[in-house]
Amino acid sequence: MEDSIREVMSKMREKYGFFNDEEIENTPKRIEKFFEEWARNREYKFTVFENEEGYDQMVILKVPNFYSMCSHHLLPFFGEVAIGYIPGKKICGISKLARLVKKYASQPQLQENMTQQILNGLKRDLDTEDVMIVVKARHLCMEIRGVKAQKPLMITSAISGVFKNQEPREEFMRLIE
Repeated sequence: MEDSIREVMSKMREKYGFFNDEEIENTPKRIEKFFEEWARNREYKFTVFENEEGYDQMVILKVPNFYSMCSHHLLPFFGEVAIGYIPGKKICGISKLARLVKKYASQPQLQENMTQQILNGLKRDLDTEDVMIVVKARHLCMEIRGVKAQKPLMITSAISGVFKNQEPREEFMRLIE
């Protein structure tokens, strides 16, 4: 991969005057190291526990920061995620919710897809239909190119189970604001 990155960088130097010799020599190693580290975020075991007390109310975690990369432009998007679920027979440690976000954010992709992947992953791992995800993110592909909007905020949601009903959905939104 390093050689391919180096080749692209060399062509960019020819066309735009970007990159000096040190950067062409060492940046490909840094980029490959970044992607290897980033991909490791996708490897973890989602552990669950029996819901021994029969807890049947909302569990909500706000993950205040995630970082991903737009698959259309390879530029960062970042923001926060609110995850809510109503347990059935299983619950999980809250760190697993944050790791679930990190797992799906750690690849080039679209915010809409990431939102749905988090919902689907949680439904599968906790064996519950009652899940709601809200993602708010800034996209540098809109800030530094194209429309050049100032701090645009894209909001996506994925909803299943009881959260499709207005009352629990509104309660979730009140609790995360």
